[in-house]
Amino acid sequence: MTRRALHPRDASRDQRVHGVLGQHPSAVLLGVQLVAVLVYPFLQDSAAGRAVIGVVQIGVVTIAVWAVRRTPALNWSAAFLGLPAIVFTVLEAIWPHTDWIVLVSACLHAPFYFYVSYAMIRYLFHDDRVTTDELYATGAAFTVVAWGFAYLYAAVQVVVDGAFIGTTSADHRSWFELLYLSFSVLTSVGLSDVVPVAAHARSLVMIEMVAGVLYVALVVARLVGLVVTRNATRPPRD
Repeated sequence: MTRRALHPRDASRDQRVHGVLGQHPSAVLLGVQLVAVLVYPFLQDSAAGRAVIGVVQIGVVTIAVWAVRRTPALNWSAAFLGLPAIVFTVLEAIWPHTDWIVLVSACLHAPFYFYVSYAMIRYLFHDDRVTTDELYATGAAFTVVAWGFAYLYAAVQVVVDGAFIGTTSADHRSWFELLYLSFSVLTSVGLSDVVPVAAHARSLVMIEMVAGVLYVALVVARLVGLVVTRNATRPPRD
């Protein structure tokens, strides 16, 4: 399937989006995700800092989805999930130990990030060419999946006491610890010092293990398929 020609109205919208994110929205999204990982330890003790990181991140993720997906219904779905998530990001930053706020926030963030990962993967597979931005999208989708599972772990931790244990004596793991666990599981490196001990937590960790393996397999299959297709359509040499 080849890329369809854009309606002039769609083209003008693309120009506005590119004015915000540049030519590579997926690269911007990936960069923001990685910067958030590096900056969060410096700001995790500040309510204002946590709120700013969360709101900016959700905003950039939403705009990136808008840039790579041209279906209005999908864009509205992202906004429908993202706007309440922004509100509860701020509330959670102010009251990080209020269980119902943490639970609602996690229940909003997890589907939002999984939706974004779905949109990014659709973007990767929507035609028979691989652009530079689609290469960045492979990394961006991977980090977004890790964020989604981290929020699932946060929800389980509220519902099931002692779902995770770690090296500290705290009753609950911090969100950053759960994100660290999520990246460790998704990449299959096994370096996390946060351990799921409740059955519900372990079941989610097993699902993330499978998701990580399948994601790598999908990306490799995509690249191999494109190489085979390109070689099959290349005219024979004399």
